[in-house]
Amino acid sequence: MRDPNFGYVDPETLGLFTDRYELTMLQGYRETGHTPEATFSLYVRSLPTNRGYVVAAGLEQALAYLEDLRFGERALRALREDGFSEAFCEYLADFEFTGDVRAMPEGTAVFPNEPLLEVTAPIDQAQLFETVFINQLGFQSLIATKAARMRDVVRRRGDDQTLVEFGSRRAHGTDAGLKAARAAYVGGFDGTSNVAAGEAFDVPVFGTMAHSWIQSFGNDRDAFEAFVDVYGEDSILLVDTYDTVAGAETALAVARETGVDVRGVRLDSGDLVALSKAVRERLPDEMEVFVSSGVDEFFLEEFFERGGVADGFGPGTALSTSADAPTLNPVYKLVAVEEDGELQPSMKLSAGKASYPGAKRVHRFRDDDGGFDRDVLALADEDVGGEDVLVDVVRDGEVVYDAPSLEDVRDRTRETLAALPEDVRAITNPASYPVSIGDDLAATTDRTEAALEARMEQ
Repeated sequence: MRDPNFGYVDPETLGLFTDRYELTMLQGYRETGHTPEATFSLYVRSLPTNRGYVVAAGLEQALAYLEDLRFGERALRALREDGFSEAFCEYLADFEFTGDVRAMPEGTAVFPNEPLLEVTAPIDQAQLFETVFINQLGFQSLIATKAARMRDVVRRRGDDQTLVEFGSRRAHGTDAGLKAARAAYVGGFDGTSNVAAGEAFDVPVFGTMAHSWIQSFGNDRDAFEAFVDVYGEDSILLVDTYDTVAGAETALAVARETGVDVRGVRLDSGDLVALSKAVRERLPDEMEVFVSSGVDEFFLEEFFERGGVADGFGPGTALSTSADAPTLNPVYKLVAVEEDGELQPSMKLSAGKASYPGAKRVHRFRDDDGGFDRDVLALADEDVGGEDVLVDVVRDGEVVYDAPSLEDVRDRTRETLAALPEDVRAITNPASYPVSIGDDLAATTDRTEAALEARMEQ
C-alpha cells in the first residue's frame, strides 16, 4: 500500500519543503565555514496587471513554519539517500533558528520593492526559508488582494453584499484551497464553503445545494420540498437546473405551501444580470438572491453597472486561482552580508532585476484626512518620519509577535482600503501609489553599485 503521507507535508518532513539548492548551499556554507550574518528581503519588483496595491497575508503561517520547523528521521533518511553528508544531517537534526524577522502585518497595503518580510540571521539559517516564505506570503497575499478588490467593488458599487469563497474545488491542491479561504477572509470575505478551512481558521462556513440534488429528484418541486423539509428556514434553493425563472417561482410556491420562510435562492448560470432582475421581481424582499459562477471584481463591476440585483455572491475559481493574475512573483534576495564583523549592504546588478541594498524600513505618510499619501523606502537606521510599517515579529529566534485574530486582520484590510487613494484602488489601470527612496538608501545604492562594478573590473 502507498504511504498514506504521500503528497502531504507532515511534521517529520516539514524541513524538506524547500528547493534542493537551498540545502546544497546550506551544506556548502557549513563545510566551508562561511556562515556570516546576513539579511534577506522578500518583496515584489512590480505589481501584477491591474493591481495598484497588494494586501499582505500569510505571515501567521510563515511564523508557524519557523517555529515548527524540524527535520525528522524520515526527512534525514531522504537527505542521506540523496547524498548529503552525515555531518550536515546531524546539523539539520538539531536545527534551530536564532535570528530576527521584521514583517508587514497582515492586512497592510504593500507596494513594489517594499519588504513583506526581512530575515537577519546566520546565512546558513536565513537561506533555508526562501522557498516556504515565498510560498506562504506570496500566495496568500495574491488571494487576499483579489478578495479585497472584490470587497472594494461591493462597498463602492453595491450594498455591502455577502461574499463567500467557493473556490476550493478548483484550487491548485488542498493546501492552496485552505489558504485561499483564509486569505479571502483576510481580504474582506464573510466566509467560505470549505468545511476544513472553517474549522482550521474559525471562519463562518456557508453552503447551499448542487444541481445533482435537483436532478436526483427529477424536478424542482420535489427537490425543493425535500430540502426544505430537512433544512427549513436555512434553505437556499438552487433554481437554474432547468429554467431559472420557473425555478424561482417554484421555490416561492414551495415556501408558501409549506409555510417555511425559505432564506433564498441561488443562480449559477446564464445571463446572471438579467436573470437576477427577473428573479428578484418574482420573490418577496425577505427571500435572498445569491449569485455564483464566474464571479470576480470585473464581473461585479459589470453586474452593478447593468443593474444586477443580489444579496450575496460566491466567487470561486477566479478567486482561488487569481485567474487574471495568477502569480505575485515575489523574490527573496540577499541585501546585506557580514564583513569584518559588520553587516554591509549587498545587491544584484542584473538587468531588470537590480535590488536595493541593506535592511530597510517602510515609512508611510498620511494626508490631512488620514488617508495614505506616500511611502518612503529607507535604510533601517534612516529616520525620515512617518509611520514605520514593518514590525518586529521574531527576536533571537523567538516569536515576539502577538498575532491578531483574523477578525482584526480583516478590519485592518478594510481600514487600509479606506485609506488608499481611490485611483490606486481602481479595478483597471490603477494609478501608481507614490513610493520614493530615502536619501541614505539612494546614496548607499550608488556606492554599493560602484563598489561592485569596481570589483568586477579587477
